[in-house]
Amino acid sequence: MKKTIVLKIGSSTLTGKTKIISRGKIEDLARQIIALQKDFQFIIVSSGAIATARQFIDIQVGNDIAIKQALAAIGQPALMKIYQEGFADFGLKTAQCLLHYRDFENEKSKQNIVNAVNILLQNDFIPIINENDTVSTAEIRFGDNDKLSAQVAALMKVDLLILASDINGLYDKDPNKHSDAEIIPLVNEVATVKHLGGASSSDLGTGGMETKLLAAEICEQAGIEMWILNGGQSNFVVEALEGKVDFTRFKRTV
Repeated sequence: MKKTIVLKIGSSTLTGKTKIISRGKIEDLARQIIALQKDFQFIIVSSGAIATARQFIDIQVGNDIAIKQALAAIGQPALMKIYQEGFADFGLKTAQCLLHYRDFENEKSKQNIVNAVNILLQNDFIPIINENDTVSTAEIRFGDNDKLSAQVAALMKVDLLILASDINGLYDKDPNKHSDAEIIPLVNEVATVKHLGGASSSDLGTGGMETKLLAAEICEQAGIEMWILNGGQSNFVVEALEGKVDFTRFKRTV
């Protein structure tokens, strides 16, 4: 039986820290899914709608959050088209799922999510999930989908959550300020590293280590393993599974 991985892709990973969505990164994701499809099935939680819109439009009239909501509405279908076209080149089928945090507070809604995602997986579609930023500001303000991906992982009872970021993992101190910072390869309890959470984020993303540790807490409570690794590298999932790159693993405790 295949194992299920929730793979969260942040804006900085999708753009390669530029201002343009990288079709090469989309192809890299597709190639990895093909390489791993014998043993794994994937649910993707993708940021990047706002970054996609900013490639071809500039909205300046309105308050900051409202502008970002508008950009999300413009960019979301364009982002899905990029995924659909890029994955189709490899024979992979995609489906869009827009969720809201309130969906995880209602039992009926939660069951509907589980049913829909399972049907998609059973029919060889890759669910690509994002928060509905047009009606919600939570992801825009706080998380770049880190928390959402953890909630999806917990709800679907998956085997692993991977947060693909622009950093190699969790460090014992800020690597941008300390040249001797070392990556922490294994975390047994999130409480022991909570003090390492920071609010830093990229220009195109909103998530920092603080939100990733919040995601780790959700996974810890649900008994799900979580990894933080550098999504900017090619073949990053395959190489992490093969133990060829350094990353941080939050051990499953239940």
